Amino acid sequence: MTTSPLADRTTTAAARATDLSKIYGQGETQVVALDRVSVDFRQAEFTAIMGPSGSGKSTLMHCVAGLDTFSSGSVRIGDTELGSLKDKQLTKLRRDKIGFIFQAFNLLPTLSALENITLPMDIAGRRPDKEWLDTVIKMVGLADRLSHRPSQLSGGQQQRVAVARALASRPDIIFGDEPTGNLDSRSGAEVLGFLRNSVRELGQTVVMVTHDPVAAAYADRVVFLADGRIVDEVHGPTAESVLDRMKRFDAKGRTS
Repeated sequence: MTTSPLADRTTTAAARATDLSKIYGQGETQVVALDRVSVDFRQAEFTAIMGPSGSGKSTLMHCVAGLDTFSSGSVRIGDTELGSLKDKQLTKLRRDKIGFIFQAFNLLPTLSALENITLPMDIAGRRPDKEWLDTVIKMVGLADRLSHRPSQLSGGQQQRVAVARALASRPDIIFGDEPTGNLDSRSGAEVLGFLRNSVRELGQTVVMVTHDPVAAAYADRVVFLADGRIVDEVHGPTAESVLDRMKRFDAKGRTS
């Protein structure tokens, strides 16, 4: 088994997990979903998280994103320690500092594309930065679809709206949970291209959980989990190098 080195602690992290554990149940029914995981997600970097089913990849993302609680350890978004926040503070942090893109597009059917994009800021009572909003809309190619409701958009266009919504508030970090899982290969490639461009051109930080080696190849690095632990890491991934790593997992999710 190849042990992943910890990320360079001298580099500014948009998010950081330290000795993070998540345990369900107790006694004979106890399940360790995360086992003392330490990892940095650096600013202006696109990271993919991969691993076999049950490896803890989605649990890691949900804990770091503040969507789930953790049993022990530490999670920080920027300088903010999530474990110290009360519910209202955590809700505000997710709204102001974090963007989310899910496999289900999670658009409101009665709102236009533009209204869906600006909805989080509208709820927060914040005015969008028009110049930034225009930049995001142009990047995802939605300028001629802003008045359309979700039912009038293709799946790929709906996910573009979700990407634009995540980017529009200029969050510190964006988390994507299988964001191309419901898309055909062409639409998926477009969405992944937008995420990669948001990192390279806009300085965004993106963390994506995926099972697809082709999707992971859009990232700057891939972090591999097995049995709730980080077991490997690939920088500058290709679909082939990721697939090669994945083939080294046996049925229990361990590397050979």
